[in-house]
Amino acid sequence: MTPRIYHGSFSPEDIARDLISYFHRGNYQVQRIGSVDNMAVQIATRRNLTSGGATALTVNLQKVADGVSVQLSNQAWFGLAASLGMTALSALRNPWTLIGRMDDIAQDVESLQLQDNVWQVIDAFARQHGTGHELSKRLARTVCPYCLTANPVASARCLACGAPLGENQPSTCAKCGFILENNENTCPNCGQPRT
Repeated sequence: MTPRIYHGSFSPEDIARDLISYFHRGNYQVQRIGSVDNMAVQIATRRNLTSGGATALTVNLQKVADGVSVQLSNQAWFGLAASLGMTALSALRNPWTLIGRMDDIAQDVESLQLQDNVWQVIDAFARQHGTGHELSKRLARTVCPYCLTANPVASARCLACGAPLGENQPSTCAKCGFILENNENTCPNCGQPRT
């Protein structure tokens, strides 16, 4: 899966805490593995399920320059697919069995939305902390192509040599937060066209 970079003054530990508080309930259990700057948060269905199929997803959190890179693993689908298959077979034999499998269906639908729910929790965390995919103030510098001096964003001319800086303004991908070079029309990280 394509990583997303959230720029701001927070750590992977902060995002992990939000994920744990949101998902460590009901049929899900959450565990955190790794160090403060590089950790994995695994969200999985509990071992002794009373309803639904088993699934798991790992969220990899890594500290990067002025932010955190977030990448999701591929979700485990075998238990979920088996549960949905069992529901379908039961419904073919006797449609009234769907009534008895309502808990299974509800849990399976929730599990199908697990990846989307993880991104929603992380995006809400970023909004609460006033951050997102925009460059941090430290990284938001225009570098002069002639003398390599860092200049404040939106400077028309270089402070050191006076060269024009119009086309050298930094930006990030609107979808994943990856820092784009000035000559890149698509994001090398996620393939999104530059906006």
